[in-house]
Amino acid sequence: MPMPRWWARMNKWSFNPSELKKGKRPVIIHRGRTSGREYQTPLDAHAVAGGYLFLPLYGANSDWVRNTLAAGAARLRIDGAELLLTAPRLIDEDEAFALLPDGTPRPPAWLRLEQYLLTDCDART
Repeated sequence: MPMPRWWARMNKWSFNPSELKKGKRPVIIHRGRTSGREYQTPLDAHAVAGGYLFLPLYGANSDWVRNTLAAGAARLRIDGAELLLTAPRLIDEDEAFALLPDGTPRPPAWLRLEQYLLTDCDART
């Protein structure tokens, strides 16, 4: 079971704003599926050949995951640059960790994450 939704809601109002102010963590910039509003979500982004891999700690039903999949694209602010992410798709754990270098820490088993978000990286925007 991914992290509980109540924890995600709490982070949306406490952790996320403080991390955005610090400006050190990668940030995925995505549009709301119905509102069209732009959202910024700080998270961990793992560079892989041709794109980025994201571990959705709150599960594949997280708003940022669903928004990115629905739009077919998002932007990633990382290391002072913005990158265009395209072709988002969900992959399973075996496929995800085959893309990462050996020794990359896995999320705790109790999270039981089954799907990961993989994107291609088009170009710097």
